[in-house]
Amino acid sequence: MKLLTAALLLLCIALCLASAEGVKCKCSRKGPKIRFSNVRKLEVKPRYPFCVEEMIIVTLWTRVRGEQQHCLNPKRQSTVRLLKWYRVWKEKGR
Repeated sequence: MKLLTAALLLLCIALCLASAEGVKCKCSRKGPKIRFSNVRKLEVKPRYPFCVEEMIIVTLWTRVRGEQQHCLNPKRQSTVRLLKWYRVWKEKGR
C-alpha cells in the first residue's frame, strides 16, 4: 500500500512539473515590424513540445525605448529575410 501511495505521489509531482513547462513558450504574441539596423541580438530557439512553432526572439535597441525583446513570426517573409541578413552579417564578423 505504501508503494502505491508513493507511486501516485510521484506521478502527481511529475504532472505538476510537466504543466509548469508550458509556461516557457515566450512567443504567444508576435512582435512588430522591425528595422534591421536596430537589431542587437537574434536568438532562434527550436520547437519544444509545449510550443507550436520555433521561437525567434530579437533584441532591438532604439534611443527612445532602449533595449526591448520581441518575438517574430517564423512564417513571415520579413522574418526569413532578417534571418538571412543576420547570418551574413555575423559571418562578416561584425
